[in-house]
Amino acid sequence: MSHHVSLVAVSGSLHSPSKTTVLAREILAEFAVALAAQPGVEVETHLIELGEIGRGFSGALRRDELGDEAEAALRRIESATLLIVASPVYRASFTGLFKHVFDFVGQYALIDKPVLLAATGGSDRHALIIEHQFRPLFSFFQALTLPIGVYASDGDFVDYRIASPQLRERIAQAVQRGAPVVRGTLPDRVSEYVATW
Repeated sequence: MSHHVSLVAVSGSLHSPSKTTVLAREILAEFAVALAAQPGVEVETHLIELGEIGRGFSGALRRDELGDEAEAALRRIESATLLIVASPVYRASFTGLFKHVFDFVGQYALIDKPVLLAATGGSDRHALIIEHQFRPLFSFFQALTLPIGVYASDGDFVDYRIASPQLRERIAQAVQRGAPVVRGTLPDRVSEYVATW
């Protein structure tokens, strides 16, 4: 049986170029390779950059006030097989635009959806954003946050490219641990996944 898998990454950065977007893109690519290696799995990937489409959300108080581009982004998020979310640390949290966008996501649209959490910051002292900010938000949605998040500091990048072998190792570990969870959510693989525990 063939499975169509949609991998969607959301970068909450407001700038371009962006280390956060680079990180999200790298994780997205690594997951695509890992999942496409499975027989019968067809993978498509999408990267949503809020810095590019964010103005479509500004000023809207209800979802029915959003334009077509913003609504299409929300539908892509809600229908994803795997969601990768990333934001730079901004005043001790994710960006306001990131939160604003997820305020429009359906309250029950992400139930049991695998979500990988990622963030970037100026130094390692911001790394706990993943546990203190991201996990509570996606727990509200009843999403299935993957066991290992990925945090990167400014020193992990050179000229908006990943330069740290340690960061690449963290990405690889997150994908290695997360891919079986994603495969386990595919309809005819649930029992196979549960049996491996």
